[in-house]
Amino acid sequence: MQDIDLIQHYFPHLSDDQKSKFNALGKLYEEWNSQINVISRKDTDNFYERHVLHSLAIAKVASFNPGTKILDIGTGGGFPGIPLAIMFPECDFLLVDSIGKKIKVVNEVAQALNLTNVRAIHERAENVKEQFHFIVSRAVTAMPTFMKWTKGKFLKENNNQLKNGILYLKGGDLREEMAGIKGHIRYTNISDFYSEGFFETKKVVYLH
Repeated sequence: MQDIDLIQHYFPHLSDDQKSKFNALGKLYEEWNSQINVISRKDTDNFYERHVLHSLAIAKVASFNPGTKILDIGTGGGFPGIPLAIMFPECDFLLVDSIGKKIKVVNEVAQALNLTNVRAIHERAENVKEQFHFIVSRAVTAMPTFMKWTKGKFLKENNNQLKNGILYLKGGDLREEMAGIKGHIRYTNISDFYSEGFFETKKVVYLH
């Protein structure tokens, strides 16, 4: 498992508290993953690259202002929500997954790190009644389905430079999947700011 140096390389301005929390993530997930499989075995050795750094690609595209409300749909073991919550301690995060044991891990990790800006609930996305500035996710389903889940969940007032919308981590050729999607779409290649080969075909999709 690589260490926090990888995160600090791309995010050199972390506070001591953020460094400490990112540093603790590796051990926490290693312990929980041995009990409840939330991260595939092949990825545990590359945890900081494939989970933490990948999640933080959203932070390279959007810098959330204090008070921003963010929903992470299909968070699994807490990605991208947990790394983003460490990066943006003054924003409020709701992490949602339909698999209860994964949410148990998210809650335990958030508690261990004292992430007071994180709530995690075992719920289907379409049943969430709150509204948010941004909705984030990591390749949980095809975009047309995902957009149905986000319907009615956006706040009207904008709090950031980017207009309220979806920030989605996705890999591969997206043309077919995104055909027919209405709205403003912007693709950012993650390889524009990370040099690791793992990110070569991966993108941050911003949709509003």
